[in-house]
Amino acid sequence: MLDKDGYRFNVGIVIVNALGQVFWARRVGGQDAWQFPQGGLDKGETAKDAVFRELYEEVGLKEKSVRVLSNTKGWLRYRLPKSRYANRKKPRFIGQKQKWYLLQLLEDESVIDLNVIEKPEFDEWRWVSYYYPIKEVVDFKQTVYRLALTQLARGLSKLRKD
Repeated sequence: MLDKDGYRFNVGIVIVNALGQVFWARRVGGQDAWQFPQGGLDKGETAKDAVFRELYEEVGLKEKSVRVLSNTKGWLRYRLPKSRYANRKKPRFIGQKQKWYLLQLLEDESVIDLNVIEKPEFDEWRWVSYYYPIKEVVDFKQTVYRLALTQLARGLSKLRKD
């Protein structure tokens, strides 16, 4: 789904453990490209529905395995650089328009499974400090990561340290 300006509706997912570390994953075939799970909204799907669908598809987690701590209030955008248009003069979309969600993992990390779908998005993952991804993500996503993590940080006070 695209908005009138050509941005693709998308959700971003930040999974946090009880220690306040976040789930950081490497894209398959992405030349060591690491990022948070994210994905586009299907027609008729709400952002929250997309979060739980993408969470399962990319990380193998079910809704019962997490708790929503916070989300961004509006849509955050980033524009794709022209080099990412996949050799097309006119891209399918010019960037992503995202709502972000901070989810606490409630179960043991052993429930994480990157291979629940036939063509996985990620091939490796690790826990990193909360703001680490801002400088490590591909440069055109750094601003949106900074905005998302700053807005979502209010949810960290709700972390259960069971």
